Amino acid sequence: MEATIALRLPRDAASVPLIRQILEASLKTLGVVPQIRDDIELMLSEACSNVIRHAGPSDEYTVSAGVLDDLCTIKVIDTGRGFDPRSVGPAADTAEHGRGLQIMRALADDVRFTNRREQGAVVCLEKRLRFAPEAAARPLMNDRALAAHHPARTADDGV
Repeated sequence: MEATIALRLPRDAASVPLIRQILEASLKTLGVVPQIRDDIELMLSEACSNVIRHAGPSDEYTVSAGVLDDLCTIKVIDTGRGFDPRSVGPAADTAEHGRGLQIMRALADDVRFTNRREQGAVVCLEKRLRFAPEAAARPLMNDRALAAHHPARTADDGV
């Protein structure tokens, strides 16, 4: 199963809850478990908030999110000046700002940053999905993804 959404959004704080709600509703409809949805929602919020705070001078940014079987890939693309993620040090635990990259790295299974010279940056976040047993997406997933959620039981399982 493959599902994709993409939105071009104004670089405005009001766009963050909008894209969060759209992605949350989509993942909930597919049957993704709440803990994974919460992680994705927080990662997405941090990536979008960073664009709004730091990606000037552009007026808009793009968010695309795709689900391919049990993998969610989110790309947040701005047209600002770009940045070097290695130059961003860890923020203090008590800091109100500056922890976005740390949060994304802690929650995502993979985080990649790509700078496009004079064309902004791309933040790519990947997260493995887990589905509820009654998930609407379950019948649409390929055998590999289903096996990852329900490995074959052995005699050692006590079953």
